[in-house]
Amino acid sequence: MIGISKLYCGAVEAADVLRYGRDSGRLPSHLLQFSADKRPVVVWNITRRCNLRCLHCYSNSQDIPFAGELTTEEGKKVIEDLAQFGAPVILFSGGEPLMRPDLPELAQYAVDKGLRAVISTNGTLITREWAKKLQNIGLSYVGVSLDGTENTHDSFRGRKGAYGAALAGIRHCRDAGIKVGIRFTVSRQNVQDVEAMFDLLVTEEIERLCFYHLVYSGRGSKLRADDLSHAETRQLLDLILRRTKMLFAAGEPREILTVDNHADGPYLYLKLREEDPARAEKVLQLLKMNEGNSSGHGIGCISWDGEVHPDQFWRGISFGNVRKQPFSKIWLDKSNELMAKLREKKKYVGGRCARCRWLDICGGNFRARAEAAGDIWGEDPACYLKEEEIS
Repeated sequence: MIGISKLYCGAVEAADVLRYGRDSGRLPSHLLQFSADKRPVVVWNITRRCNLRCLHCYSNSQDIPFAGELTTEEGKKVIEDLAQFGAPVILFSGGEPLMRPDLPELAQYAVDKGLRAVISTNGTLITREWAKKLQNIGLSYVGVSLDGTENTHDSFRGRKGAYGAALAGIRHCRDAGIKVGIRFTVSRQNVQDVEAMFDLLVTEEIERLCFYHLVYSGRGSKLRADDLSHAETRQLLDLILRRTKMLFAAGEPREILTVDNHADGPYLYLKLREEDPARAEKVLQLLKMNEGNSSGHGIGCISWDGEVHPDQFWRGISFGNVRKQPFSKIWLDKSNELMAKLREKKKYVGGRCARCRWLDICGGNFRARAEAAGDIWGEDPACYLKEEEIS
């Protein structure tokens, strides 16, 4: 996760992080990516069921019942363990999490145990009543997925009217006083709508916009041919940087982030080094704190059936199951060879990654994409940095 507004526009300084001691238990949510202990943010896919059928769904969700979901009581045991373990955030995802009737009970239990609870949703089921219920729970954030303007989004989501329903859900959350943001996964099929998402932030008074680089997982693996080229990705980053700066200049600052391609960090730094060398060095300090991709270290995933994965996209790899062993014990089990290697990736990555001067900042980028390209320790095919930039 690269905080464009934090880094490029100076919304965060290194001193802001250091005053908390870089401890994830004390850092506010917007600074967690800079923690030193890297206690994992845990994504819990509480259900695989979903009322939509999205083209890029990493979990291959459908609107049918799936057997084997963790029960409410099993879920509460997981939450108790995460709270005792010191996980700073639990993210309820799916499928569509609002399709699980006990979501409010589980989210309330997480908040009562001291966890920061957030929800990732398609937004279509958030009525005024649901928004009020979520507000009463004390959620930290609701992220709603939009794939572009109305026609683009409805095409991605496989249902006419999905855009209007998602936008209504965003408005209900905003009106209820819940921090709400947009999650936008970029491909050639919707990159033309990026500017419209920036416009939507202002017209709808939305606080946050996260751009997700495509990961070749689940149904998203079928979109690999539609992933942006390296040149197109650079153009995308230039656009995001320009529009973010425009928001700040106009007195309409928003939280803008990019996710799942840590080459964005060095790219941003190199841009800043040309534009504002003094600011660039401050940003470099923050990027070193961020440490780049942290799958299997600073982020983890619990699936609907209790399997523990390095992240929510990497479903072919399991470290264990919370029905057999608590997440905390699974996460600290140093005998798991892959988990141990993921926490020392710099020793094992090959290709361009092995000789890249930004390895400490990028962390070897996304291993799930490297595996999809044929070698778990090979270079991430989505890295768009040029040879002269990494040497």
